[in-house]
Amino acid sequence: MTENTHIQTRNLNAYYEKNQLALRDVNLEIPRQQITVIMGPSGCGKTTLLKTFNRFLELTDDTKITGEILIDGENIYDPDIDVTEIRKKTGLLAQRPYMLPMSIYENVAYGLRIHSLKRGKELDSAVQHYLEIAGVWDEVKDRLHSPATSLSIGQQQRVCLARGLAIEPEILLGDEPTSALDPISATHIEKRLLELKTKYTIVIVTHTLRQAKRLADYVIFMYLGEVVEAGPARQVFEDPQQERTKGYLAGQF
Repeated sequence: MTENTHIQTRNLNAYYEKNQLALRDVNLEIPRQQITVIMGPSGCGKTTLLKTFNRFLELTDDTKITGEILIDGENIYDPDIDVTEIRKKTGLLAQRPYMLPMSIYENVAYGLRIHSLKRGKELDSAVQHYLEIAGVWDEVKDRLHSPATSLSIGQQQRVCLARGLAIEPEILLGDEPTSALDPISATHIEKRLLELKTKYTIVIVTHTLRQAKRLADYVIFMYLGEVVEAGPARQVFEDPQQERTKGYLAGQF
C-alpha cells in the first residue's frame, strides 16, 4: 500500500441471499484527496462496492462480506472496530436527497448535536459554514427555520452535502449523487465535488460516462462484480488496457 492510498481492498467478496456473488476478489488502492469514479453498466456491482466502504451493505438482509477493507491502514471489518466511527469517517451522498423531517438549520445541525461537536453560537456558525461550502447558503439563509422539504430537489441535495460534511468525515461517498437532479443542480454538485477534493477523498458511482470524464482523477471500471481495470483517469480513458474497457468506452454495452 502506497503512502497516498486512503482506502484499500484485499480479496473483497460480497454475497447476497442464496450465496449470489455480487463482488468477486476486488483488490484496489483508492488514492487520497482525489475523485475516484466507479463506472460500469447497470448491475455490475458499483453501488455494492461503494456500500462496503461505510459498512452500509451489511444493513441489507442476507448479505455476507469476506476479505478486508483498510482505511488509513485499519481493517474496518475487524470485529473490534467501532462501526459508528467508521460511518462518521465516511459521509454519504445518496442518489436522492433524504431530508430529515425538520428545518433546514436542524438538518445540518443534527450530526453536530449527535456527536457533540458544536453548541450555542458555535453551532450557528458551523451551520452557516457548511451550507456555504455546499454552495446553498445564499439561497436558504433567510429561511433556515423552514421545513427542509420545502426546498427544490437540487437545493435539498446540497443541504444533504452540508449535513454530511458537518460531521467532519475524511471520505465522501456519492451513489449517483446527481442522477435525480436537473442539469443546473447537477452542475452545482459537480462543482462542489471538484472544490472539495483538496480536503476529502471522494468516491462516486456514476452511470454517465461524460460525468466520469469531467470529474475523475482515478477510475475503477467494473463488470459483473469484477474490477476489470483501474488506474489514473487519463490512462484509462485514453489508453485502456482491457478489451471490455475499450468496448464500454466505445458504447458497445
